[in-house]
Amino acid sequence: MGRGRSRAPRTNWQDIKKENAQWEDYYLTQGLPTSDKDEFEKYKESCRAELPVTFRITGTSKDVVDIRESMETKYIQKLANQTWDDKPIDPPKPLPFYPNKLAWQVNVGKQIIRRNEKFSEFQRFLVVETNAGNISRQELVSMIPPLLLDVQPHHAVLDTCASPGSKTTQLIEALHQVPNPTGLVIANDSDYKRSHMLTHQIKRLNSPNVMVTNHDAQMYPRISIGNGYLKFDRILCDVPCTGDGTMRKNINVWKDWKVSNGHGLHNLQLNIATRSVHLLKQQGRLVYSTCSLNPIENEAVVAQLLRQFPNLKLVDVSAELPDLKRSPGISKWKVQRNDTKEWRDLDNQDNLPRSWFRPSDDEVAKYNLERCIRVYPNQQNSGGFFIAVLELDGEPIEVKDILAAENFKEKRKAAEESEPKRAKIQTDSNETTTIETDTKEAKPEGKPEKAPKLPRDIPANEDPFSFLDPQHPELISCIDFYGLDEKFPKDTLIVRNATGEPTRTIYYVAPSLSPILKNKEQKLKVIHAGIKVFNAQRNDGECKWRVQIEGISMLAPFAHKRIIKTSNIECIKAFCLETFIRFENIAELDSSLRDQLVAVPEGCCIWEINDTIYPLWRGKASANLMAPKENTEELLLRLFSIDKKKLLKEKAELEAAEENKKSEDDNENEEPKPEAPSDLPEEIEVKASA
Repeated sequence: MGRGRSRAPRTNWQDIKKENAQWEDYYLTQGLPTSDKDEFEKYKESCRAELPVTFRITGTSKDVVDIRESMETKYIQKLANQTWDDKPIDPPKPLPFYPNKLAWQVNVGKQIIRRNEKFSEFQRFLVVETNAGNISRQELVSMIPPLLLDVQPHHAVLDTCASPGSKTTQLIEALHQVPNPTGLVIANDSDYKRSHMLTHQIKRLNSPNVMVTNHDAQMYPRISIGNGYLKFDRILCDVPCTGDGTMRKNINVWKDWKVSNGHGLHNLQLNIATRSVHLLKQQGRLVYSTCSLNPIENEAVVAQLLRQFPNLKLVDVSAELPDLKRSPGISKWKVQRNDTKEWRDLDNQDNLPRSWFRPSDDEVAKYNLERCIRVYPNQQNSGGFFIAVLELDGEPIEVKDILAAENFKEKRKAAEESEPKRAKIQTDSNETTTIETDTKEAKPEGKPEKAPKLPRDIPANEDPFSFLDPQHPELISCIDFYGLDEKFPKDTLIVRNATGEPTRTIYYVAPSLSPILKNKEQKLKVIHAGIKVFNAQRNDGECKWRVQIEGISMLAPFAHKRIIKTSNIECIKAFCLETFIRFENIAELDSSLRDQLVAVPEGCCIWEINDTIYPLWRGKASANLMAPKENTEELLLRLFSIDKKKLLKEKAELEAAEENKKSEDDNENEEPKPEAPSDLPEEIEVKASA
C-alpha cells in the first residue's frame, strides 16, 4: 500500500477560546501596550474582534483612476445609509495614511457582506477586480513597510522573505512610478512551493523588472553582474515571526502562543537581517518588520544589528505617513526564561544570549530605539505590526571584524619589530586590507576569504533561462510580421527550455535583469523572470507567433504593422460577450473595424481602442479577442455593469428550463405503451414492463 498524505484534523474555530494566560502575563509584565489590567482588558477585546477587510487598488494598472472612481460612484455611494438589524453600517472608507485613496477598509462582518444585497454587489466587484489583478486583498498593517522603504524607479530592491507577495506587489508598483524603470525587484522565498505561489501573485502586474528566487535568506548568495556584485538600494526584511499581531485573523495563535517561540526565532531573524545589511549599498535603506509585538523579535534584533554594524543607523520616520496611528519603539524590556518562567534583566542575564536583552544605558541614547514603529490592533482597527527603518552610512563592516583587523595589526607590528625579515615573508600574501565597495563584500584585514558557499543547483523541474539570438529566424519573422522598428529590445528576449530554441513561448526581461540571467556560473536559483511577449499558434498564416496580453503594452510602441484602431466601446462589449464574431456581424457594430481586419492577412493584430491595447486574432472569416476570462469579466462589469458570471448562470438556467419543458412536451405527445397480459408468467411480465 502506498504512502498517502493524511489530512490534518479539522479545527473547529468555535471551540478555540480567545484566551492565553501566558500571553497576557507576558505583555502585561512588559507593559505592552499597557501595564494597567483594566486597560489591557480593553486591549484584549480589540484583539478578539473580527478583523476588517482591507484592500489596495493596484497602482500600476492603466485603469487605476477609472477603477477607483467606478468603485466610489457605482458601489460605495450605494452603501451609504445602509442598516442591518436596524443598526447603521459603515460604508467602506479610504485608509488615511495610504496615498491617492488607493487603499480601503470595510468595517463589516462576512455575514453582512453575504446577505446584504448592496454589499454582495460590492463583494462581487472586489472579486472580479482581484481576479483581473487590479485589486489586492492585504492587511492594513502589511501595507506600511513597503511605503517606508521609499522605493524609486532606479533602485535595485530585494524582498528577502517575500511570500505570499502582497508587499512585493507594492514594491513593484513603486518601481513602476514611471514608464520603463531602470531598477529591479528580486523577490525571494526559502520554500520552493511558496516561491511558486509568490510567482503567481506577482505575475498579475506584468512587470519585466521582477525576478523570483528560492534561497535561504540567511545565506542569500552574492549576485554577479559582470563587473562585480550587485548591492541593493532597498531591502525589505519582513522576517518569519510568532505572529501574535495576527491573532484577529489567525485564531490558532491564541492556543499556540508561548514565550519560547519568540526565543526560538530570534537567531533566524537576526541572521536574515545581518545578511541583508551585508547586501545593502552605502546610503541604502533596509526595513525590518514582523507581525509580532514581542520585543525579543523586534527591538532586540534591531539593537543587536546596531551593536554589530557601527555604520548602521535607525531613521526617524515620524514625519512620514503622518496619518498613521502608531506608538514608539521601546528601550526597556525583560526576558523570561523558558523553563522556570523567571524574569531576567541586563544585570542578571543568567547565561541567556546577550542579544535578547535591552541595550545598556550608554547604548540607549546612541541607538534611538524609540524611532521604531509599533502599531497596536486597537489604534486603527487593524492587526499588530513592528517596523524599523535603517540606513547604512558607510561600509557594512561588523565590529567583530574591525576588532579582528586591529588585533591583526598589533600582532603584525609586534612580529615585525622582533623578526622583520620573517614578518615580511609572512605578510606578503595578507598585507592589503580589503573593504569592499558596491562591487564586493567587506573583508577584515588579514583574514583569508573563505570559499563561497554555493547554493543548491536549480531543481530538476525548473527549466533554464536562455537568451534568444537577436538574428534567430523565428524572431525575425515576428519583427517582419508586426513591423517592429530598430528600437525594439530584441537582445533581452529569452526562452525557457533546455534547447534554447523558441518552441512555445518567448519572454521579455528588462535590461536591468539581463546581466544576472546571463551569468550561468553563479547558479542562482531563479524561479521566475520576464513577461510573455509571443506565444506559438498553430495556423497556416505568415507568422505562427501571436502577441500575448501580458507583453502587448511593451511591444505596441515599436509596432508599425497590423495595428487596428477603433473608438466604438460597444465593440469591446461584443468581443467580451462572444468569441469568434463573424466579419458581417462586426460590420454591423463598426464597419471601419471590419474593413481594417479584412485588409490584413490572417493572424494576430494589435487592437487600440481609446488608449487601451488588446491582442485581436484575425481569422479566416471571424475575429476573436485574445484575453483571459478574468479580463473580459472585469471589462464587462466596470464599463457596462454586466456581471458575466451571473449572465451565464441565468442563460444556463433558461436553457435548462427550456430543455425540461421540451422533455415534458415530448412525454405528453408520446404514444402509450400496451400493457403486458396479466396471464403471462411472472418473469415474462417483468420483461414486458421493463
